[in-house]
Amino acid sequence: MRKPRGIDDRRIERWIGLLLRAGVIIAAGITLAGGIWYLSAHGAEIPRYGTFHGEPDFLSHITAVVAAVLSGQSAALIQLGLLALIAVPIVRVAFSLVAFALERDWLYCVVTTLVLIILLFSLLGGGI
Repeated sequence: MRKPRGIDDRRIERWIGLLLRAGVIIAAGITLAGGIWYLSAHGAEIPRYGTFHGEPDFLSHITAVVAAVLSGQSAALIQLGLLALIAVPIVRVAFSLVAFALERDWLYCVVTTLVLIILLFSLLGGGI
């Protein structure tokens, strides 16, 4: 079978490598910015280890995290960076699906689609 013009395995591998590097750098930058912001606001506070304080509700759902970032919560920016880091391999799988479709490799499209569905299902809270 003939591949569409301009698509080869090396080019796809380079794009995937660039995607992974850029995604990790962006996620690290977001997390670092949130950490600096958080420490500038709360760095002088004395921690109390005698009682356990669980994760606030606004950090447990993706939409709530985005809303909290927009309202100026530094801890939410850290959480957003971590969510971006989790999203990097998912975006990589989605990119691979598109690449396999452009190559007309239907078996790998099916397998990659199943992997993507499982990743999204587990990320969005559908796990058992």
